[in-house]
Amino acid sequence: MKERTHSDEGAPAGDVYDWFRRGSELLESGHPGAAEQLLTRAAAAEPGSTAIREALARAQFDAGAYPAALESFRELAGADPANDYAQFGWGLTAARIRDFEESAVHLALAVAMRPDLAHYRAALKQTRATLKARAGGFDNVGQDERPDE
Repeated sequence: MKERTHSDEGAPAGDVYDWFRRGSELLESGHPGAAEQLLTRAAAAEPGSTAIREALARAQFDAGAYPAALESFRELAGADPANDYAQFGWGLTAARIRDFEESAVHLALAVAMRPDLAHYRAALKQTRATLKARAGGFDNVGQDERPDE
């Protein structure tokens, strides 16, 4: 990992690993915005690190930066299409920006890769229910089926 030099004005102290570690700790302690800042810097310094890029995508998602998170998850999945977590994150993020068709595709891929993970299956079920509702699949739910008198 790269050590910070004197020419890195405004850079946090430490090396890339320190930024990753502190960013991950901030993310886990409920500070995704601060984590995103450190992890963005770490990802720029080490663009090939899957661990840093996954943590950054999670921080962006948790901070509500959905377009950035979507791009990050797409990049992760593009680099490794068999990365179930990247597919899952892509699907969740697509749902947050209300692209349920894209969400269903990537959540289904994640479930196919890891059918043992209940939260993957639950997210896919929710997205499919949303698609069904939007297609009119629940037209009669809650309606009184008795004819008017």
